Amino acid sequence: MEILWLLIPVSVLLVLVMGCVFWWGVRSGQFDDLDGPAYRILADDDNPAPEIASGEGSGAEKGRKEG
Repeated sequence: MEILWLLIPVSVLLVLVMGCVFWWGVRSGQFDDLDGPAYRILADDDNPAPEIASGEGSGAEKGRKEG
């Protein structure tokens, strides 16, 4: 039963820390847009990535051109 003298203050301290972290998250806007990131990953960009402007390409392409 003596362990309760340690466990009760530790649990109260843990609840206070979790409450402070949650309060900080709410005030800093962490929960403002919950649906946006889920839809952004589904909005695939159909345009291909631009090619490298140097024109040399990668080492594999260079080896194929020379060989």
